[in-house]
Amino acid sequence: MIRLFKPTLLVGMKCLLVATESAEVLFYWTDREFEQNIKKQYGTSQEESGRPPAFADSINTLFAPIIISCSTMIDRLGDGYTSFSTENGHIYALHQFEECLYIAVNGDGEETDEDLKRKIFVMKKFTEILFGMVTLSSSLLRKELRPPDTEQRNRIWKKLQRLLETYSRLREQDQSFLVEAVERLIHPTLCEQCIEFLERRLVQQMNSSGERAGEEVLHAFILVHTKLLAFYSSRNASTLSSSDLLALIIIIQDLYPSNLELDETPSEEVDSISAPDIFYTPEPSPIERDSGHLSSDSPPVFQFVDPDVQMAEDSLQTLQLPVSDPMTPTRVFLEATFKEGFFPMMPHSMYCLPLWPGITLVLLTKIPNSQVAMSVYGLLEAFTKLEKRLSEGLEGTAALRNQSPIQELRTRVDRFIRMLASMDILTSQLQNTWSEFKNKAFTRSGPGITKALVPSCRSIKTQLCGVYQQCFAAACMGTNQRLSTTLQERALNMVQEKLMDWKDFLLVKSKRNITMVSYPFFQWQCVAVYESISSIDQCVH
Repeated sequence: MIRLFKPTLLVGMKCLLVATESAEVLFYWTDREFEQNIKKQYGTSQEESGRPPAFADSINTLFAPIIISCSTMIDRLGDGYTSFSTENGHIYALHQFEECLYIAVNGDGEETDEDLKRKIFVMKKFTEILFGMVTLSSSLLRKELRPPDTEQRNRIWKKLQRLLETYSRLREQDQSFLVEAVERLIHPTLCEQCIEFLERRLVQQMNSSGERAGEEVLHAFILVHTKLLAFYSSRNASTLSSSDLLALIIIIQDLYPSNLELDETPSEEVDSISAPDIFYTPEPSPIERDSGHLSSDSPPVFQFVDPDVQMAEDSLQTLQLPVSDPMTPTRVFLEATFKEGFFPMMPHSMYCLPLWPGITLVLLTKIPNSQVAMSVYGLLEAFTKLEKRLSEGLEGTAALRNQSPIQELRTRVDRFIRMLASMDILTSQLQNTWSEFKNKAFTRSGPGITKALVPSCRSIKTQLCGVYQQCFAAACMGTNQRLSTTLQERALNMVQEKLMDWKDFLLVKSKRNITMVSYPFFQWQCVAVYESISSIDQCVH
């Protein structure tokens, strides 16, 4: 950690900021004290000039020197500082993902620089879950996080802030989030019956129905508050990773917050038929992969810290998100492993159907055209590797034009463009960019496969992410319903009928916490929440 003298700009307690290298704010969250200090420091002069104070402008002014300094160090030294503290005890943590700089600040001594780094990766995880491969293009992510329309931007920022707030609430009140594991409710007979019910009745009937409009249910699970009662994955589904499942539970809790007051049901009902609660971690998807910079900035995530849950800007304080329609899905982007390989951000639709307050049926579906996402990621990896080789000085002319890897890449892109044309989703920008690349790389008048192609590689990657955005990311805030309302209602009624006699028991049992004697936190770099259930049993009783 680098030690710096106290700059005059340091104020407040807690803040999280995402900005571009040019110091444009893409997202921020602050606690109440940080907000008040900012307004006190910058509000007076603006009010005296006759213009109302703009909090986003003040945030920009406050952090601009740090952002520019960090960018300058990276440009001139190839490296920047990751954290520093000031003379008065403020701690700053910084991490750059592509062209976006994430900054977390603490001024009350409650968080270390490692805690702040975790907070940064929390934010990164949420952007990946909500925007998918758009996060691999800084220019496109900028448009998603800071659209020109103020109301739309406020909705997005409010959504992200509420997710951070929801995690903070869960970590304070729910032991499973304190240790960052998915906790299961165990009643052998009921769990077995529910899993069999999800497999043989619910998923099979939904996937054989003509009302699913091309979607296929891959995962179905039942949550009681934040605890997992039953989970079923279809045979052709990829394993749902631990970090994805935890993030989904936070999104579900944001949509339908749990009432933490105990139900009126007597606890004796629970004690007479309950079995011990255990923690559960699905088998994680593989993480070691050669994907160039696409994965270099993606260390294992979901070791979160607890931010204060206070809104920052007046407009965001008063803005209320519309009540979500349970029948409308949310677009989420999850890790998937198929025979073709590992794909980190595959689009899914998530349907959250509240059975009763506190008990939710969740369906994750594979959407039509998901093959496009697999093709986009494969080509992104290929062009990233090519760009890296060219940047390192691997140059040639005609000799490289005829090498099989280059010709294979050419064939793959041509095939991909034909597929997009047949689906009426081919963009002229991608077609023109690819034509320009081929003219430079494969014609006799072009320079060939040389370092001069690096800008073209980057342009093609941006256009590929743009195709992905066009096909999938526009639905990330909850649009494009596909499973019919009738089909969803039937599924809801079926599960309600199955659990009607158990709901009171489940609601009470889900609120029973196991006392933690001692537990050492994992470092933020860790991948798995737990290696096995047995390790949990050694920590909790």
